[in-house]
Amino acid sequence: MRPFSIKAKLGTLVVVSVFITTGLLMVALRTETELRFITVFSVIATLLITQFVAHGLTAPLDEMTTVAKGISHGDYTRRVSGIDRRDELGDLAATINRMADDLEAVDRHRKELVANVSHELRTPIAALRAVLENVVDGVSAADPETMRTALRQTERLGRLTETLLDLSRLDNGVVTLKAQRFEVWPYLSGVLKEANLAASQRAVGSGSGNHTRTDVHLHLDVSPPELTAHADAERLHQVVANLIDNAVKHSPPHGRVTVRARRGPRPESLDLEVQDEGPGIPEAERHRVFERFNRGSAPSPHGPGSDGGTGLGLAIARWAVDLHGGRIGVAESARGCRIRVTLPGIPQARD
Repeated sequence: MRPFSIKAKLGTLVVVSVFITTGLLMVALRTETELRFITVFSVIATLLITQFVAHGLTAPLDEMTTVAKGISHGDYTRRVSGIDRRDELGDLAATINRMADDLEAVDRHRKELVANVSHELRTPIAALRAVLENVVDGVSAADPETMRTALRQTERLGRLTETLLDLSRLDNGVVTLKAQRFEVWPYLSGVLKEANLAASQRAVGSGSGNHTRTDVHLHLDVSPPELTAHADAERLHQVVANLIDNAVKHSPPHGRVTVRARRGPRPESLDLEVQDEGPGIPEAERHRVFERFNRGSAPSPHGPGSDGGTGLGLAIARWAVDLHGGRIGVAESARGCRIRVTLPGIPQARD
């Protein structure tokens, strides 16, 4: 039992009350004071001490009740004081404050999701509507170039839908892994080629959450060349594609993004790194880069808000790595940002 717990305080109250009563009784016996006076004094002293202790216990509970009612009505800004108490009430106050912090974060993320999705949907829908109105009104002909413009906006809507579906799977936890053995070099080479091809096709437009730059060089470094790994190829594609997308967005003009793969310590495990030459991530923000809707405070090489991202790419990457039971984080780097992914490979059989 903790020395400052509620049980200890109540036990102390009982002991003190007994000592007071016993002391007054001994005084009565020695001074021949009537027992009724001793009884009255004993009751009064015990009630005063009990009132003092009860106030110290019920006042924090009243505050917690008020804060909890505010939280139930959507006021997530209120907090409970007394978290420095060294008893159960201090633990309860800290728990309520953590709950309020979590609910406030969820509410903020919900509002950000609505704002971001509304913004991301508005642009391609407006562009697609303008193209179709021009065709219907005869302002422009339905030639291949006009149709390609409409197709690009449709593809942008499709990419946003896929991102939202990934977010839904993340929340519901309904995705199962389909892990299998594969060769790392041709797999990653295909991912890099897709990234380059997609950037080239979108270079004339703005992609939602996908880079449009073609001046950044993507470099693949796999050692040994015959390296193999055991993972879900589709989920790993999400990880690598999002990390490349993020690295390219923050690369300087004509920069270089390196995707590096090495054999892990366990059978068919994989150590994967994606490194850019951009401004890097401040150490104070590294624990937040994988949170939803976090776009960081580092200035974009192409101006603020130019990446067109939703702030979900790295959160989805962390989700996919967690599904594998792996780890993802920001590693130390002399230049730029280096994100390291570790996949465990073939699950070990339990004894």
